[in-house]
Amino acid sequence: MIRLFHHHSSTTSRLFFRSARYHYSTEKPSFDGTTPAFSKIACIGTGKMAHALLKPMITTGFHPAKDFTVFDVSTNLMEQVSKELGVKTAESIPEAIEDADFILCAVKPQNLNSAFFAEFRKAQPHPNAILLSVIAGKTIDVFHHTHINKIVRSMPNTPAQVGEGMTVWSCTPNLTGSDRNLIQTVLSTCGHSMYVDDESYIDMATSISGSGPAYIFLLMESMIDGAVHMGFPRDKATTLVYHTMLGSTLYAMESGEHPAILRNMVTSPSGTTASALYELENGKIRTVIKDAMWACYRRSLEMGNHDSNVGPGRSQSPHVVHAATPDSELSNSSDDEDVRQR
Repeated sequence: MIRLFHHHSSTTSRLFFRSARYHYSTEKPSFDGTTPAFSKIACIGTGKMAHALLKPMITTGFHPAKDFTVFDVSTNLMEQVSKELGVKTAESIPEAIEDADFILCAVKPQNLNSAFFAEFRKAQPHPNAILLSVIAGKTIDVFHHTHINKIVRSMPNTPAQVGEGMTVWSCTPNLTGSDRNLIQTVLSTCGHSMYVDDESYIDMATSISGSGPAYIFLLMESMIDGAVHMGFPRDKATTLVYHTMLGSTLYAMESGEHPAILRNMVTSPSGTTASALYELENGKIRTVIKDAMWACYRRSLEMGNHDSNVGPGRSQSPHVVHAATPDSELSNSSDDEDVRQR
């Protein structure tokens, strides 16, 4: 079962709308900061994704900076994060996670090795600690080497840095309903979140939302360069492309129409759009995009040491526990209630 929790914040749009499939608002989550959810939050790794999650947790008032302790093998990077966010620093992994009841693990996949876990086991985190991983390709089972029982695996994306992230997450069965609500709240500080009870969906989501911003940025870059080639000043072309992307996305979300219908609405017989679409289709744009997504998915599986022989022309099919109906794939407030009752 897949559940989409819509927690959101935006500084780019003033739209508010509701449909049967999607609920979007510009309202930012707000917290009074008087009852912190955790006694100590540790973060191992201070790269882009760690920063994308840490910053909104502090700036939204979800948790005061004084309760955060970070560690990174890169002292310079760690000090930069400390200076910007006002968080404490540690000289080792054990020092960072000692007594922590929430641990964000954001190291590079290749650094998640036996030496890392050996350092982890030297400390005594809070007995009820929750570990949240944002490491691509690494399954929940890997983190049992930490001796922490409550594990959350997630795949965020870089728009989290502006409060518009999309994070897909799963967890070990021993997380209570309260624990899951807490994770949901943490993720709400940086955008939207989708819970999946089968973590194989996370590897798939890596190719959609996780790496998806890179596809969008490449399309943006190509359109801007094309406009410059025609004679548009680069700054003007950039403005046109950015707002076309943003407006089209918001329009699709608000209308609830299938993208094909919206595309047809722009396409007149023998018109300019029809000519452009002909060239895109002739270049097999759909196949190229799908092949890129399959390649991303396979790489995520490889990073987790799983069989990556999946996709068109391959011998294996993606593992899916059950097929969700369109109505159950993306659900709204009733699912929040369902989690609270667990």
